Amino acid sequence: MTSTFPGPGQGGLSVVIPCFNEVDNVEPSYREIINELGHYSLELFYVDDGSSDGTLEKITALAAADPRVRYVSFSRNFGFEAAFSAGYRYATKPWILHIDADQQFPAAEAEKLIAAAAHGHDAVFGVRTNRQDPRLRRWGTAAFHFLGRRVLRIEIPQGATAFRLVRAELARKIVDLKLGTPYFLATVPRLTSRYTCVPVAHRARERGESKVGMGFLTSHAIELFVGFTRRLTTAASATALFAAGLGVLAAGTAAFGLLGASASAAVLFALLSVLLLVLSLTVRYLVVVGAGQPRPRQFYVREANVVVDAEDRLFTAEDQGGPRLIDVHLGKGVSA
Repeated sequence: MTSTFPGPGQGGLSVVIPCFNEVDNVEPSYREIINELGHYSLELFYVDDGSSDGTLEKITALAAADPRVRYVSFSRNFGFEAAFSAGYRYATKPWILHIDADQQFPAAEAEKLIAAAAHGHDAVFGVRTNRQDPRLRRWGTAAFHFLGRRVLRIEIPQGATAFRLVRAELARKIVDLKLGTPYFLATVPRLTSRYTCVPVAHRARERGESKVGMGFLTSHAIELFVGFTRRLTTAASATALFAAGLGVLAAGTAAFGLLGASASAAVLFALLSVLLLVLSLTVRYLVVVGAGQPRPRQFYVREANVVVDAEDRLFTAEDQGGPRLIDVHLGKGVSA
């Protein structure tokens, strides 16, 4: 399988780097990306996810010195999905390479993704061969993939990570779907079968602290499990019906004196536990997926050096001293 679509060597490459309180990693990530991938027609797109530690100041300094550096800065911390979604939406090159600011994936490993994309793939995901993360996080990821792929039958690229190379057009289509659960890894297989995974090196974080804890991973997993398959809610419904049947049977036997008081209480509490579990899953499903009421956008931009759609800005007009936006297509300065 080969592709006639221009690769990064012909059309160029946008490197999207989400940042949340990564002040110590901004400049090192910039230098590494330039040193390893500077031979491509390159755009470095930093997304400041509402940092409070000077990350934005580092990014704006880079942008002032290098016209290849673009950025948007959020009005507050909106989270990982929002950060890369903004980068994907406003990147200008035909291919998007996602690299996190922590530099745990060496920029040189992107060449493996680029080589795989040349075989006609729309998306290429890196898979860690020597993962350098705490044991609890590794176990959590393994459990997540097992439940998602094997138990719930959700199509997720095996071992895929956020280190990925994606056609920009595909990435923007996914972002613009505005799903209740915008889970990128599980959405790619819904739009294209031309994706693959390649093994890449991984290294320990050298500076700063990881923002991905078990709370984040658990919330992320629940949103995936209720948003991309009906197996969990179907099982919950079946369990509720079975529990209801047992409840009717227990009530009948207790009414006729065939079931003792202690046994009746035990059955009652067991049924209540099951029904509460089902109720929690149902409520979560309704909140995450079934909510039809208007809701805020995925992110709001306070400052940028690219033209941002009016609906993505926190404010539609800036005062005279506010930031200016640069039209990346025409090279003209325009007011925010």
